[in-house]
Amino acid sequence: MKFNFKKYRVGGLLLILAAATVNSGCKKYLDEQAKTDFVKNNYFTSSNQAQTFVNGLYNIMYFFQNGDAYGESPFITMELFAGHATSLGQSVNNGNVIHQRTDAVNPGFETVWSNCYKGIANANLAIEKIPGISPMDDGLKKKLIGEAYFFRAFYYYHLVRLYGDVPLITTSQTVSSPDLYPSRTAVADVYKQIIADLQAAENSGMPNTDATGRVSLGAVKTLLASVYLTTAGFPLKQTENYAKAVSEIQPVLGWYSLFTDYAYLHDNAHKNQQELIFQINYLVGTQTNAIPQLTIPFNLLVGAYGDHLGAMIPTNQFVASYEAGDLRTQERQFYFSSYPQYGNPSNIIQFGEHALYKYFHVESAAQSGNSDENWTLLRLPEAQLIFAEASNEVNGPTADAYAAVNAIRARAKLAALSGLTKDTFRQAIWKERYHELAYENKAYFDMQRTHMAYLPQSNTFADPTASQTEQGVTFKDQYYLWPIPQREISTNSKLTQNPGW
Repeated sequence: MKFNFKKYRVGGLLLILAAATVNSGCKKYLDEQAKTDFVKNNYFTSSNQAQTFVNGLYNIMYFFQNGDAYGESPFITMELFAGHATSLGQSVNNGNVIHQRTDAVNPGFETVWSNCYKGIANANLAIEKIPGISPMDDGLKKKLIGEAYFFRAFYYYHLVRLYGDVPLITTSQTVSSPDLYPSRTAVADVYKQIIADLQAAENSGMPNTDATGRVSLGAVKTLLASVYLTTAGFPLKQTENYAKAVSEIQPVLGWYSLFTDYAYLHDNAHKNQQELIFQINYLVGTQTNAIPQLTIPFNLLVGAYGDHLGAMIPTNQFVASYEAGDLRTQERQFYFSSYPQYGNPSNIIQFGEHALYKYFHVESAAQSGNSDENWTLLRLPEAQLIFAEASNEVNGPTADAYAAVNAIRARAKLAALSGLTKDTFRQAIWKERYHELAYENKAYFDMQRTHMAYLPQSNTFADPTASQTEQGVTFKDQYYLWPIPQREISTNSKLTQNPGW
């Protein structure tokens, strides 16, 4: 089996530090981790150590794709909360999420919490310790500190959206630190820190784009624009942030370009290029993942994989909700419903449902079954849709807003939008987000910030707490947030549980 079974556990916020060795090119944070731990007080003495330590911040992101033999993985859990996927595998926890009967002991909640705080703790150390390293090139020092600020914001952005009020820790911790077992911090204050960190990263001298997989200014500005768009919605409703999102994202649109082929979104030859703003990078021999196994039909011999788990399968209603003629719904674009049997290509396997071709990895399917497909966190269509939505809220449908969304539609072979009101344009953009960014961990966060859900059955938006998913489930109000992991509450008496959990 080709899974990373490692589960993480963090007592309070005290963490053991681990770092990756340094290499060159796109492997800079993909190399094997050092086998020994180190003491923070005697480690940060050279630029190589600083580089190695910051590489470790990239490695922590692998937890998003960590999976087990039952098809559970954080990227799957986040998507199932949106209600547009079924799980055909054996996971009880996945089924409980889909049918909204899960609880605070679901291990996925703890995996995300503990690993995000692991990243935050290590980012805190980098921000504190790297400035004191001498001699060290000033440009490299600024850039590495900027990457640390980005990651602290990145991990807090996930925590605050998933759990609401969360402990805000911005200094390194020891066993005697008063914040070792902290209380929760208000959402607004967490967002203030996220914005401040991303603004600090913007001023760190990063290049506009980076084809090696490292954080770029484009990634920083896209994430900050996403933060502004989110804070303009629920629960903060800071509507002045729509204009800030427009200002932040507008230059990014000129730094990237759309692929001409959807296959480039998930092949090896186009990693970190063109429309791909920021990805989690994988490499056979160093770090692999189970993305294809988790997203192909259950127990059908599609590719050279040891497991075919069917953990995240699009609902038929969602696939059918695309406009007629949309290229994305044609076979082997975003979805597929048949494929040659591995080892017997003359036999075409009919799935009986639609699977996610946008996550099918042709290279590993045809060869060893070891997937080093990258996972995309940010790409140009999201930036274009952030711009279109935010600018519409400020000025209504402008020519630039239409151009941003229509570029995405033109690639999908759809007619350009025109002549819409502010309200109808808003919903057209929301729909485009659901269809273009499908199953990329965006839909659940869109539900949180808009308090509206896309209903494929009627092709409309409605209050999710008064509507049914494709599985006939009415969204529970408590599901706007995840529960604080029960083990964290049991460990730290200052933590309180979210409503309804």
